[in-house]
Amino acid sequence: MADDCCSAKGQELQRLARRAEQRRVLLLVLAINALMFVLEFGAGVIAGSAALMADSVDMFGDALVYGLSLFALSRSERWKGGAALAKGLFILAFGIGVAIDIAIKLHSGVPPSSGLMLAFGSLALAANLTCLRLLWRFRREDVNMASTFECSRNDVISNVGVLGAAGLVALTASPWPDIIVGAAIAALFLRSAFRVIQSAVPVIRAA
Repeated sequence: MADDCCSAKGQELQRLARRAEQRRVLLLVLAINALMFVLEFGAGVIAGSAALMADSVDMFGDALVYGLSLFALSRSERWKGGAALAKGLFILAFGIGVAIDIAIKLHSGVPPSSGLMLAFGSLALAANLTCLRLLWRFRREDVNMASTFECSRNDVISNVGVLGAAGLVALTASPWPDIIVGAAIAALFLRSAFRVIQSAVPVIRAA
């Protein structure tokens, strides 16, 4: 009996310690994404880059996502499913917003500054790789942390696309690489949004 009690207490302590560790990680990645949104969005406006601005808006979305993850961390499975659903809707909204920006860029036809794209795209990639590394061990914890990891992984893919677009803009002096990568980021957002929403709805119903 005493062994069972000690075992139960030990398991509860481990669970609480892991939750505290998740909270620290989420606070750190939230701060990284909020800072990078300010830096990258400003660079995107100055450079005139749709891909860079799309990536920075994604950073802002992720900061909101991590805030929701923190809110749901110590709550029930229903709350976690609701937070994941909200994240999916955020990602969907950003995907639509990027698509609208792409349509505007199609009319302007002005190539962005490849130098700024390379500099801030590289900085954003380093930041997102750091976030991905921090979140890696929690990627299968629950639907809340899994959807958070999904957002961070999408960011790394987007950053690589921005750097590729910057290189092609430098070589061709054309706005099309920036437009194409921006469209690809939008498609990635939309695909990810549907995946997160599909995983969240069954959890909410079951809870």
